Amino acid sequence: MTDKIDHASQDEAPVFPSAEFAASASLNAEQYRAMYERSMNDPEGFWGDIAQELHWFSPWSRVLDWQEPHAQWFVGAQTNIAYNALDRNVNAGLGNKRAIVWEGENGEVRTFTYAELLEQVKRAANVLLNLGVVKGDRVTLYLPMIPEAAIAMLACARIGAIHSVVFGGFSVAALADRIQNAQSKVLITADASYRRGALVPLKGKADEAAAHAEVLEKMLVVCRADCNAPMQEGRDVYWHDALAQASSEHTAEPLDSEHPLFVLYTSGSTGKPKGVVHSTGGYMVGTYLTTKTVFDLKENDLFWCTADVGWVTGHSYTVYGPLLNGASVLMYEGAPNHPDWGRFWDMVQRHRVSVLYTAPTAIRSFMRAGDSFPGRFDLSSLRLLGSVGEPINPEAWRWYERVIGGGRCPVVDTWWQTETGSIMLTTLPGAFPAKPGTAGLPMFGVDPAIVTREGDEVQDGQGGLLVIRRPWPSMLRTVYGDDARYAKTYWGEIPGVYFAGDGARKDSDGYITVMGRVDDVLNVSGHRLGTMEIESALVGHASVSEAAVVGRPDELKGEAVVAFVLLKDGHTVDAAELRQHVSTQIGALARPDAIYVADALPKTRSGKIMRRFLRQVAAGQEISGDTSTLEDPSVLERLATTPAQ
Repeated sequence: MTDKIDHASQDEAPVFPSAEFAASASLNAEQYRAMYERSMNDPEGFWGDIAQELHWFSPWSRVLDWQEPHAQWFVGAQTNIAYNALDRNVNAGLGNKRAIVWEGENGEVRTFTYAELLEQVKRAANVLLNLGVVKGDRVTLYLPMIPEAAIAMLACARIGAIHSVVFGGFSVAALADRIQNAQSKVLITADASYRRGALVPLKGKADEAAAHAEVLEKMLVVCRADCNAPMQEGRDVYWHDALAQASSEHTAEPLDSEHPLFVLYTSGSTGKPKGVVHSTGGYMVGTYLTTKTVFDLKENDLFWCTADVGWVTGHSYTVYGPLLNGASVLMYEGAPNHPDWGRFWDMVQRHRVSVLYTAPTAIRSFMRAGDSFPGRFDLSSLRLLGSVGEPINPEAWRWYERVIGGGRCPVVDTWWQTETGSIMLTTLPGAFPAKPGTAGLPMFGVDPAIVTREGDEVQDGQGGLLVIRRPWPSMLRTVYGDDARYAKTYWGEIPGVYFAGDGARKDSDGYITVMGRVDDVLNVSGHRLGTMEIESALVGHASVSEAAVVGRPDELKGEAVVAFVLLKDGHTVDAAELRQHVSTQIGALARPDAIYVADALPKTRSGKIMRRFLRQVAAGQEISGDTSTLEDPSVLERLATTPAQ
């Protein structure tokens, strides 16, 4: 780490919400400021009042007990997040409201009302109990993006079992490591999943992983395809058989507010998996409030967060946050480009999606495919757009707002992490103008600062390290089985604060721009440059749809800038023009030494670019490391033979 990160890109002009949207928004600027000020000056009163909007079996003795680096929220209270997401809403008269609308990649559609979802979760809870799962046990989920994934999560939460969802695209070794680390007694998987029209044999992978995880006792298998998976007698049970035989009567378990809700292993981890632990009460309150306010939820909204439940975004904003608010959510199983790049927009049109929350990586892929795909469909049902997963470059932001939102939908860029549990920075829609590429202002109770390595705040406009100076309800509680790692990783880098691992800067309006991971900073001739800013400059060129920037060792400059770019359909560009474009946008220091014009980038199925492989290509090294999580491993072979310009 260093004291500062150089920043040279130009600030974007603010984009104001329409008068119509602002008039109906849940919060205006004055209300935000009053709420935020109270969350800073009277945090216990603020969070106590928010928590009272939810159901508690017994009250707390105090709102917060903070003994750095450990927080307890709503101390001594008992609650149940599944009860709050389902029973509470059914009791409030929402039993016949749609809870989940699911579409399979093959076009199959299933809808669950809140009453129907509650019955399924009760049955699943009884199945887990019948399999010997008790409060505190860990249950691993390795499932496609199907309703049973949400049902299984809620069933675990209902009985106090701790769920560990492993993304269905992860390898056998990654699954086995996570089962073993969590010491899971039960694995819930499916016979197969659909991906771009083909079947992916999940059960086969689960069987291989189980052979390396001796702790596993039972396997529940959902029939997604043909129900033809090999079953091990005495261990494996079909989900549909077990649920049919289970009782539909079940009373939710009152759980201590600090009872662990789930373990989620951070993606891309190397070596020993790092299991982020979230607890029940604080996570519940954080996801409830952020979903309600950031997405300006209305009674008739259909909310579509496109993230898989294997990631924290799917936990917080596909399952828990929306259901706690009594919202209707859309889930989709398959790829965004099957059968073509119009799939998302066809679904928006058919289901009348009103709030869409997706990743910059997906947005840039849609840009590359061209405006003609969304242009075929009626997107007028959309009223709010969101971005999540990484900083969004201004060019992608503007395309999203213009082409998908029709210039009428506010775009809420959100910054948060697996570790934070819920959204930390954003621009509340209707309350404030957005600045393309800038996350915005802190959410309630969030006290951010941009600091040096020693913890000193930097001046506005100067890049530094993003930290959070006080605890918040949805924060992680520890690293599973390794509390020393938790303390060192998150609270041991900079004294007295949570260090996010990201670089950022704050402008004179208080808006915070996240500049990317500090380990994605290049040291060029003694200047530290964030790769995100160079990537944004490249994507700002009319011919470029997506870019990834890495460094390679350079005897003269320390590190040289190497860019990998994808071009928009029908476009060509030469390297000299791109270099000049970057020089104009940022400065000569950021000019790429080498440019690879590629047909694809190495991405995981979630859309994350695996930059470590790009570093190997840039340095002329042999490709090494686990490639099993890549969507298309053949991309690396093509990149290795692509000449640099």
